[in-house]
Amino acid sequence: MGDLPTDSGGSDRKSPVKLPIAGKRNILITSALPYVNNVPHLGNIIGCVLSADVFARYCRLRGYNAIYMCGTDEYGTATETKALEENCTPKQICDKYHAIHKQVYDWFNISFDEFGRTSTPQQTEVCQAIFKKLMENHWLSENTMQQLYCDTCERFLADRLVEGICPTPGCNYDSARGDQCEKCGKLLNPTELQDPRCKVCRNTPRIRDTNHLFLELPLLKDKLVEYINSMSVAGTWSQNAIQATNAWLKEGLKQRCITRDLKWGVPVPHERFMDKVFYVWFDAPIGYVSITSCYTSEWEKWWKNPENVELYQFMGKDNVPFHTVMFPSTLLGTGENWTLMKTISVTEYLNYEAGKFSKSKGVGVFGNDAKDTNIPVEVSDTLFTWADLQAKLNSELLANLGNFINRVLSFIAKDPESESGRGSGYNYIIPEASGAEEHLLTKTLGDKVGSYVEQYVEAMEKVKMKQGLKTAMSISGEGNAYLQESQFWKLYKEDQPSCSIVMKTSVGLVYLLACLLEPFMPSFSVEVLNQLNLPAETRFSLSDENGDIERAKRPWEILPAGHTIGTPMPLFKELKDEEVDFFKQKFAGSQADRKDKAEAEATKIAEQLKRTKVSDGKGKKERPAKSATEAKPKASAEAEISISRLDIRVGLITKVEKHPDADSLYKEEIDVGEAEPRTVISGLVNHIPIEEMQNRKVCVLCNLKPATMRGIKSHAMVLAASSSDHTKVELVDPPEAAAVGERVTVAGFEGKPDDVLNPKKKVWETLCPDLHTDKDLVACYKNLPLTTSAGVCKVSSISNGSIR
Repeated sequence: MGDLPTDSGGSDRKSPVKLPIAGKRNILITSALPYVNNVPHLGNIIGCVLSADVFARYCRLRGYNAIYMCGTDEYGTATETKALEENCTPKQICDKYHAIHKQVYDWFNISFDEFGRTSTPQQTEVCQAIFKKLMENHWLSENTMQQLYCDTCERFLADRLVEGICPTPGCNYDSARGDQCEKCGKLLNPTELQDPRCKVCRNTPRIRDTNHLFLELPLLKDKLVEYINSMSVAGTWSQNAIQATNAWLKEGLKQRCITRDLKWGVPVPHERFMDKVFYVWFDAPIGYVSITSCYTSEWEKWWKNPENVELYQFMGKDNVPFHTVMFPSTLLGTGENWTLMKTISVTEYLNYEAGKFSKSKGVGVFGNDAKDTNIPVEVSDTLFTWADLQAKLNSELLANLGNFINRVLSFIAKDPESESGRGSGYNYIIPEASGAEEHLLTKTLGDKVGSYVEQYVEAMEKVKMKQGLKTAMSISGEGNAYLQESQFWKLYKEDQPSCSIVMKTSVGLVYLLACLLEPFMPSFSVEVLNQLNLPAETRFSLSDENGDIERAKRPWEILPAGHTIGTPMPLFKELKDEEVDFFKQKFAGSQADRKDKAEAEATKIAEQLKRTKVSDGKGKKERPAKSATEAKPKASAEAEISISRLDIRVGLITKVEKHPDADSLYKEEIDVGEAEPRTVISGLVNHIPIEEMQNRKVCVLCNLKPATMRGIKSHAMVLAASSSDHTKVELVDPPEAAAVGERVTVAGFEGKPDDVLNPKKKVWETLCPDLHTDKDLVACYKNLPLTTSAGVCKVSSISNGSIR
C-alpha cells in the first residue's frame, strides 16, 4: 500500500498539469456541469459531482493517470431568468453563483483537477471551431421554426421563460417548462404547452416565425449507431443509460435546433445569425473541452486521443441523451479524431423525504445546508431521508467502522504499567507478529480480506461504487468478528504472542480500511493517518505494479512493528433523534419557505425584546434615558453589567479524563477556536458518564479568571443546567451544526466581552441568577434564548432549571 496523495483535493490545488502518459491508463473524468443560477443541491452533488470524485480518487489510488474536469454551466435562459429575478446582469449572476458552487464543492472536498466555467474566451473559441467544422461538412441546415413571442416584453421567449400545462397524456402538470416537464420528464417544445404563460410578465405569448440553424441528426445516424453499439459494450453502459439512448433512437432522430434568440451565450459566427447565440445543450457539453483547455493549452492530447485516453462521464438520468446522442453526434460530425465517451455513469433522481429534489423550486437539502449540518459526507441512495442517514451513520459508520478502529487503537495505546491500563496494552507501540502465517484465525481472515479487496477493485473498475463501498465496509465487519473471536483481551494475559499477532493484523486492517475508503471519505482517511501517527504526506495505493492487492492478503505485514501510533479518538459521533428532528424541521419546505420562517422567528424575538425590561443587573427597571444636556458625567465610567460581557463560546471536548487528585472532577481539553485547546476542570463526574463527555460540543464561558483546582489550573467553565433540587445536572448543548469557537449571544445585547472578568465586580455572580432553562428546554438569559448562527442552545430534559 504505497503512493497516492491524500491531499484535500478541491479546486484550488496547484498540482502539476497532467498529460496522457504512454503505456499508462489515462482516464479523463467529467461530471455534468451544474447550472450556475442557484445553490447546488444534494441531487446534483451526489448524483454527479461526488460520484465522479469517488471514481477519480479511486483511479489515483490505483495509480492511473486521471484528471477530473467540471465547472459551472453559465450560458442560456436559466441564467437570464435568474438575472431578471435578482435585477442584475447575467455575468453578475454567474460570478455570484460560481463562487457559491466552488465554496460548496471545496467543503465537500471534491478533488477537481480543474473547476472552471463556460463563460470564458476558451469556450467561445472551441465552440465556434466545432460549429465551423460542422458547417464545412454540411451537417447543419437552416430552417424556420415557430416560437413563442411576448408582445409585452418585445422578444422571443426562450424555453425556460415559458410555463404552461404539460401536453403529455395523463400528466397535466400545470408548471411545465418550455423545454421539459419536471413531473413526467418529457422533453418539450414551448409551442406544445397548453395555456402558455410568459414567466416575466405572466401574459400569454403568441406564435411567430424565426430562422434558426439545426444539427442534422438523421444524417449522422449511421455514425452515431456504430459508436453506440461499440462503446456501450466496451464501456459496459448501465441499463438506464442504454434505455434512455434507445428511446431517442426508437422515436427517430430529428433535426435539433442549435441556436437561440438570446443575448447571453456563445455568439453564432454566421453572417445571417449574428444576433443569435448557441443553444445551451449544444454548447454546454463542449464546456468539458473548454474547461480542459483552461487547465492545459495541450488539451487536444486528452480530447483528440481516443487510442490512449478513456472518457468517463457522470450525470443524472435526464442528461443521458445529450451525452449519448447529441454530444457524440456533434463531435462525430466534425470528422476529427475526438475522444468519445467510453463509460457513462447514471444516477436516478434523488428524492427528498416524500418528494423529488428540485433546484428550481428550492426543495431539499442544498450544498450550503449540508455544510451547515457537520454530518460526514457519504454517498447516499436515490432516496434521501434523515432517518436513513441517521441509521447509516449510527450503525455502519459509528457501530461498525468507528467501533473497530477505536477498539484496536485504544488497546494498542494502553500503558500496561498504568492503573487505567490494568495490565494490558502496548503503550502506543505496534507489537511484533511472529508466526502470523501459521495462526489459523489470522490466516483465514487474511484470505477473506484478500478476496474482499479483489471484489472491491472489480466493482470500482465497473463504476459500481455503491457495491465497492459495501465491500469495503464488509472488511470492517470481518475485523470486528475477528476481534470478538480471538478474545484478544484474554489472549493478552494467556497467550501474549497470539495477542500481538491479532493486534498487528488488526492495525494493518485499520490502515487498509483508510486506504479503501479514501475515495469515499477522504477526511476520515486523513484522520486515521493522524491517529496512526503517519505523516500527512503518506500516500495510499492499490497499485498492481507495487503488489498492493496481493499484500492486502497479509494485513499483519502492512504496518511495521515498533511504530508508535498517535492518540486514539472517536471518529464518528452518534446522530441523535432530537438532532434528526431539528434537521427535518430546519430543511422542511422550500428554501423560500425557510427564509420566511427565519424572518418570522426574527420578528418574534424582536417583539419579545420590546416586551422585555432589560434590568440594570440589580432587579431595578431601567429608567428612561436622560438627554445629553441632562446627563451628568461620572467620575469613572463603569461598563453596565450585561450578558454581552460574557465570552461564551461553542467548544468541542477533544479529550477527557478523571482528575488525578479528585474523584468528582473531570479534566478536559476543550477546543474553543484558538490555537491550542484549553484545560478545564468540571465537577461533573457524578452526573455525566465520561463516554458522554468525549467529543461533545458544549457551551464554554471563556473569560473567567483562571482558577487552580486540586493542583490543576482551569482556564474556562462548561455551562450546565441543574434541576431545582440539584439532583440532576445536564450540559447546555449548542446546536450540532454550530461552529467550534463561535460566540454564543443573546439578541438585543450587543458588545464585546471583557477580556477577563474582574472577580471583584461580581459580573458572573450578578448575571448568573438570570440564566435558566425554559419549559421548552431552551437555555435563556431572562426570557431570551442563548443563540448561535445555527440555532438556540438547549438541554436534554431539565425544564425551568438554573444554569451555572
